[in-house]
Amino acid sequence: MKLKRLPEDFRVTELSEIRTDGGEFALYRLRKTSIGTLEAIEELQRRWNLQRNRISWGGLKDRHAVTEQFVTVRGGPQRNHREKGIELTWLGRTRKPFTPADIHGNRFEIVIRDLSTAEALRSQAALGQVAESGVPNYFDDQRFGSVGESGEFIGRPWCQGDYERALWLALAEPHPDDPADEREQKRILREHWGRWLECKAALDRSHRRSVVTYLADRPPEPPFDFRGAFARIRVDLRGLYLSAYQSALWNRMLAAFLRDRLPADALCDIPLQLGPAPFFLSLTPEQRSQIATVLLPLPSARQHLEPGPMLDLMQSVLAREGLELRELRVKYPRDSFFSKGERRAVTIPAEAGSTISPDELYQGRSKLTMSFILPRGAYATIIVKRLTDAAGCEVER
Repeated sequence: MKLKRLPEDFRVTELSEIRTDGGEFALYRLRKTSIGTLEAIEELQRRWNLQRNRISWGGLKDRHAVTEQFVTVRGGPQRNHREKGIELTWLGRTRKPFTPADIHGNRFEIVIRDLSTAEALRSQAALGQVAESGVPNYFDDQRFGSVGESGEFIGRPWCQGDYERALWLALAEPHPDDPADEREQKRILREHWGRWLECKAALDRSHRRSVVTYLADRPPEPPFDFRGAFARIRVDLRGLYLSAYQSALWNRMLAAFLRDRLPADALCDIPLQLGPAPFFLSLTPEQRSQIATVLLPLPSARQHLEPGPMLDLMQSVLAREGLELRELRVKYPRDSFFSKGERRAVTIPAEAGSTISPDELYQGRSKLTMSFILPRGAYATIIVKRLTDAAGCEVER
């Protein structure tokens, strides 16, 4: 099985009902190819000489894909912009910035390649099961890009007030996907940690160097102001660190919930980046009614849950982390906080369809082309894993 062999094999189109009814915010459609949303935003900021707080968008779309999403710029120009991998199209003006709340779903068109005929037919049948019963609404691996080789989440020591560890993980921790220049900058940080003037001199100009400069401009002996230095990391990056940790905790809640509500023979463990997670293949009507509409709260001290099963579930997951619910909050800086709300335990794709055809990239093999719509925040790659990685469970049964 091969996924994302070409950028066009994974297409995402953001769906929204936002209107161009006048206002101070310029609305654009951002079409990007093989570049992440944050990188595209940074390039737009540089090209148009914009302050970061003037730019708003709804979600982070896949890097290895062709994606379309909405972007607003407060006071932005009536113009288009095009460069390698980025195409920005002016749509008009609107009264408010575009945010995640303006997204009502995403349309996906995905090609799975290098399949045998039997594998393609099995995956196509599995898509029919998913369209009927749905899939567990896990946050997928893309959410955890800030987790390095140690597997530690930056959000955990941050909540515990260990700012040095949080800073080290954010700036110096090796990551398997680091390019060569990134690995070198992190090596310099690790080797010069605590000798901030030397570290500053050795680093290239970057967000890391600006944080180290804060430490280098202060007394050269401990205690160092790691708290103040951590606050110098860009607020959007710090937000990603919190989202990753909260999402991992929520995934553990969902896994525990499914194991509690469904019999063991209805579940199949599928590997995710952070470890195997239980999926269901198909559900009886009774099982579907038990879990299809359940909302699980996002773990946060900001949640005020009444005593009952959901509070017990959250507390049991946190206890395995050595945390209490009251500790799951950010004391400093005050511009960052855990999200408060709920997330569906199960997501069901709409308008699901698929075709099987010869694979032009792999002679004698087949490809499955599928399309569907998912609500905001649901991951299409979770459906792909359900279609492909659950095959072993189906064979065993």
